[in-house]
Amino acid sequence: MNNRYSCFLISLTILSACSATRTTVTTPGASTVNNGKVWASLWQQRAAEYRALCFQAYNLAKLRLDEALKNPGTKPLAVVTDIDETVLDNSPYDAQRAFNNQEYDAATWKQWTAKADCDTVAGAPGFFKYAASKGVTVFYITNRDEDERNGTLKNLQRYNMPNADTEHLMLKLGSSSKESRRLQVLNKYNIILLCGDNLADFDKLYDNHPAEQSRNATTRQLTRQFGSKYIVLPNPSYGDWEGALFNFNYKLTPAQRDSIIKSRLKFAN
Repeated sequence: MNNRYSCFLISLTILSACSATRTTVTTPGASTVNNGKVWASLWQQRAAEYRALCFQAYNLAKLRLDEALKNPGTKPLAVVTDIDETVLDNSPYDAQRAFNNQEYDAATWKQWTAKADCDTVAGAPGFFKYAASKGVTVFYITNRDEDERNGTLKNLQRYNMPNADTEHLMLKLGSSSKESRRLQVLNKYNIILLCGDNLADFDKLYDNHPAEQSRNATTRQLTRQFGSKYIVLPNPSYGDWEGALFNFNYKLTPAQRDSIIKSRLKFAN
């Protein structure tokens, strides 16, 4: 395989951004999939461009929040945010797994979150603290499990994140869909912004594992929401974009995954 072709394959993950559903497969042997994830973690940890995109997202969020404050309405205002790769940076865990050619594993993931050792995503602390200073309540809607509550709260509180308490931390309850939890917030609050790295963080239209073509069609349908009410953070390491690429088939071998990647790439003539 020539160097140019290799670069195309390992760059797939870097060129994609998004979060939530992770696979639980260990992949022995070399794999383009995990080689790409090493580069993705490297980009997330080292690239000034990554941090610039995060600052850009939260700068835009501040502008939209200030606009909403001019016409607050009758309900109190709230911002809803995802946690992983939106507020907290898990790239050390992802890098270690990828470097060892291993996929996500629930047991090791929970060992990681229990440490409460994540750094923050660039721009996140400043924005959410600003929102709280303006009387806007922050809700953290995450697909971390209930047994991760203590570690999650400890990590958020480590950086003095606003509303980092049990009432405002809404963990996964059975379904990975966040729609019911968003509706709970809407009962009492006007949600002016949603922040996340995976499209299912924003709208129920992305629930139930829609195919890649359907996800793209929905994104076109919701064009006006992005940068207006939906603030998307870059995540080059994992997310529903990856699941959709493989039709959410988590039993594929590394060779099968690599074959799908090759079939999905566009090459110059």
